[in-house]
Amino acid sequence: MTDIRERVAATDWSAVTREADTHGCALTGPLLTPAECRDISALYGEVGRFRSTVDMARHRFGSGQYRYFREPFPEAVSALREALYPRLLPIARDWAARLGWTATWPDDLAGWLARCHAAGQTRPTPILLRYGPADWNALHRDLYGDLVFPLQVVIGLDVPGEDYTGGEFLLVEQRPRAQSRGTVTTLPQGHGLVFTTRDRPVRSSRGWSAAPVRHGVSTVRSGLRHTLGLVFHDAA
Repeated sequence: MTDIRERVAATDWSAVTREADTHGCALTGPLLTPAECRDISALYGEVGRFRSTVDMARHRFGSGQYRYFREPFPEAVSALREALYPRLLPIARDWAARLGWTATWPDDLAGWLARCHAAGQTRPTPILLRYGPADWNALHRDLYGDLVFPLQVVIGLDVPGEDYTGGEFLLVEQRPRAQSRGTVTTLPQGHGLVFTTRDRPVRSSRGWSAAPVRHGVSTVRSGLRHTLGLVFHDAA
């Protein structure tokens, strides 16, 4: 998938880094074409491609449904993960340095996933999510074991305002000794949103502090909203 790798490379990663540092999230340029978005959305009905389906209402996660891909992944999903990981890695390492954490992430995704698997985190985590009218996703963090990559990416697969209304992406940051701050983002079709998985560094009177961050989705008012979620650590 040379085109996908070229699109990832064409994103202004300096701008993404600045936005992520400031807000905990940042939009990329277009990563998928409209046709590719439709093709990925259409996979939702092919149950055999997925290792599990989660009904959010049943688990009190919100309302709606998502499915975890099983391996082998669709080519576009593999290409996106492999191309995005090295772009996110400098941000992850910089955040770790500020917070005094040990940066354990290797230079390539395969090496990192091998460490996850050695630690018992062997279940793949790419997700295809589908929301209909009145569906929503409660604020949460995608932590599947002790090994965590500090950034992840969600890609919009539909056209907001045409295919669906509502359904904005929500990010809520718990600031040190202050009230929480919320950020709302509408996902353009084919664009990715880089966002904090668990914590991000924020300046404090003592230097740098880890601000816990959670994410979710506001209520969909009409239509169907599909997104592709790319988490860079596997699950126990």
